[in-house]
Amino acid sequence: MVHAFSQLHPVLQALVATVFTWAITAAGAALVFFFKTIERKVLDGMLGFAAGVMIAASFWSLLAPAIELAEGGPVPVWVPAVLGFLAGGAFLWAVDGVLPHVHLYTPMDQAEGIKTSWRRSVLLVLAITLHNIPEGLAVGVAFGAVAAGLPAATLAGAVALALGIGLQNFPEGAAVSVPLRREGLGRIESFWYGQLSGAVEPVAGVLGAAAVLFLRPILPYALAFAAGAMIYVVVEELIPEAQQDKASTHVATLGAMLGFAVMMTLDVALG
Repeated sequence: MVHAFSQLHPVLQALVATVFTWAITAAGAALVFFFKTIERKVLDGMLGFAAGVMIAASFWSLLAPAIELAEGGPVPVWVPAVLGFLAGGAFLWAVDGVLPHVHLYTPMDQAEGIKTSWRRSVLLVLAITLHNIPEGLAVGVAFGAVAAGLPAATLAGAVALALGIGLQNFPEGAAVSVPLRREGLGRIESFWYGQLSGAVEPVAGVLGAAAVLFLRPILPYALAFAAGAMIYVVVEELIPEAQQDKASTHVATLGAMLGFAVMMTLDVALG
C-alpha cells in the first residue's frame, strides 16, 4: 500500500493526503452524535493542541526545509524564508479582513470580515475554514517538494505533516459541530457544517502541489509562505480563543505543549 502511494503523481498524493485530513475533521465533527456539549476546559485544551501542532509543523516541516533548499541559491539563504513567511502572514491577514466569519466564543456583533446577514452557523464554519486553508496548502506544498527531488524534502516527511495536520483537525471538527448542536441545530446538520469546514483542504492541497511542480524555483518561498499563514492563524485566532477563559489557561497551554511535542516527534521520527 505504501509502495502504491509512492507511485502516485505528486498532485494525487497531495489530494489523497488532504482528503485524509478532511476525513479526520469529519471524525471530530461526528462527536456531535455522542455529545451535546463539551466542557470548556476540554475544548480549550484541544484548541491548544491544534496550535502546538501548527507551530511545530511550521518550523520542522516547512521553514527548516525552506532554508535548506535555499542554500547555494542566488540570494542569501534567509531571504526566501523571511519573504515567504511574511507573505503568508499578509495573505491570511487580507483574507481574515474580507471573509465573513465569527469565532467560537465571540458574539455575532463582533463578527469579522465583510458585513453579512449569514447565519452564525455559516460564519463559524468559515472561521474554521480560514484555519484549514494554510493547512491544506502546507500539505500540498510538502508533497510537491518531494517531487522536486531535493534531499531536504522526503515522502516520509510529507506524510508526517499530513498525519500531524490530521490529528489537530479532529478537535477543529468538534469545535464547530458541538457548539452548533448546543445552539439548537440538529445532530446531522451540526455534523454537516463541522465536516464542511475541512472541505477546503483538498482544494488548497492540490493547488499547492501543482504550483510547486510548475514553478519549482518558488519552492523555498512556498514552504515559508505556508508556515507564515499557519503561524498567523495560531497567533491571531487559536491561542487567543484557547486562552480566553482564565479558568482553563493552563489546560490550553499544556495542550499546546503536547501538540508541539507530538508534531515534532512525527516529523523527526518519520521525516
